[in-house]
Amino acid sequence: MGSGGGNNASFLKAHAQMTLVDLAAPMLEISRTLNPECEHQVGDMRTIRLNRLFDGVFIHDAIDYMTSLADLSQAITTAAVHCRPGGILLLAPDYVQETFVEAVCHGSHSEGVRGMAYLEWTYDPDPSDGLYVADYAYLLRQGMTQVTVEHDRHLCGLFERESWLQVLDQAGFAAQILVDMYDRELFAGIRR
Repeated sequence: MGSGGGNNASFLKAHAQMTLVDLAAPMLEISRTLNPECEHQVGDMRTIRLNRLFDGVFIHDAIDYMTSLADLSQAITTAAVHCRPGGILLLAPDYVQETFVEAVCHGSHSEGVRGMAYLEWTYDPDPSDGLYVADYAYLLRQGMTQVTVEHDRHLCGLFERESWLQVLDQAGFAAQILVDMYDRELFAGIRR
């Protein structure tokens, strides 16, 4: 759920039959190009009902867009509705509250007459509100003289570990915390 443009699916589809769900139809159009063999459904991870059970449900960083515990609970409940008993849910938020640190990353790509440079800045302007901001700035070059600047702001949820575990338990998952190769905390739950 929250499959976006299908990058994760492009790697996972060799190992499993996949149904990809995203709220943004334009993102799914990109994914359909990359993953034509996968089923695609437009829907909100908080409310979609596919009337099927799956062996696993994966929500990568799209879970960050749940900006309240109620939103988080709805998304995890939707995952539970779609996960067979004994199936697995894997959640991969960018941060939990205990590990959040302000960060800046940047990069660029230039090929011929087109180029792009970006800056991502994540910060928490109010540590008491359970939210953080990710600001993105893009310099886009088309041709050798035309450069445009774009700004994109994302408001994301920031929850304590214990809140994640409680919501998972309430939705019917036996959950544990895993740590990935980048020291990010993931949540894996087995459907009871």
